[in-house]
Amino acid sequence: MNLIETLEQTQLREPPDLRPGLTVRVHVKIREGEKERIQVFEGLVIGIRRGGPRATFTVRKVSFGQGVERIFPLHSPSIDRIEIGRAARVRRAKLYFLRGLRGRAARLREKRRSTK
Repeated sequence: MNLIETLEQTQLREPPDLRPGLTVRVHVKIREGEKERIQVFEGLVIGIRRGGPRATFTVRKVSFGQGVERIFPLHSPSIDRIEIGRAARVRRAKLYFLRGLRGRAARLREKRRSTK
């Protein structure tokens, strides 16, 4: 068991400050035969599962009227980078209630920017 833990520690990266309610753009490396390309998945972070090297986060987007969710391992080598966009004001750790909402009801209030 110790061998697995040491192997996982070598693959750890510095994660960005992810929180539920953030709109993120995840750049994922996709392998098609011999070629490799970057595919962008943009959506709302609806949940984060902590767990050190096994941490994951769930991103949800609506594509052509259909809700699409994807679970990404946080420390995966297939993730090129994570860009953080807008932030929404949320009061929950898991935003699973958005699965049942449609249209304007599924919108979240944007977090106020601090004016300095």
